[in-house]
Amino acid sequence: MKLSRIHHVAIITSDYKKAKDFYVNKLGFTIIRDNYRKDRDDYKLDLKCGDCELEIFSMKNHPQRVTNPEAYGLRHLAFYTDDIERDVKELNKMGIKTEPIRFDSYTGNKAVFLRDPDGLPIELHE
Repeated sequence: MKLSRIHHVAIITSDYKKAKDFYVNKLGFTIIRDNYRKDRDDYKLDLKCGDCELEIFSMKNHPQRVTNPEAYGLRHLAFYTDDIERDVKELNKMGIKTEPIRFDSYTGNKAVFLRDPDGLPIELHE
């Protein structure tokens, strides 16, 4: 087997409109498809970020995300940026709280964490 890259990551959100606003209007992802699936009574939003896609699902009666202490499974989503200070300032102006910028102890690169509307940890990595 020879896998070459991550094609997409999928998340489930509790509020479709808030998630769409956050990922599209605030983080700048591009919409590929935006669909209501009547047969499943859910919404599916496909977004583009570089050569990776993010699928956002919104459905009724889904279980809450276990966060602290961290459970097995997805830990966080990480996205590359070429200017972390610029992005932190922009996020803060939009009312999105970020942790202090830190340095990755292995790579020496800058990183910062924030949370999406459902509390999913998002990392920006320079």
